[in-house]
Amino acid sequence: MAKFSAQMDPETLEALRAHAKAEGRTLASVLTDAARLYLEHERVRPAFHDAALEVMHEHDALLRRLAR
Repeated sequence: MAKFSAQMDPETLEALRAHAKAEGRTLASVLTDAARLYLEHERVRPAFHDAALEVMHEHDALLRRLAR
């Protein structure tokens, strides 16, 4: 594990602490999971965007007819 320091608005930090306590987990484990999920989400967005553009390009005529 690597130690780091960050700043966060007090309400969000308190909500994270309460969540960790309710789940019987440490704040560090909750933050680690949150960071992991954020990174996975950010990786998916460009791939989804590229795939959506490809589908729209391939089916342009059909999509135009459906829009009418």
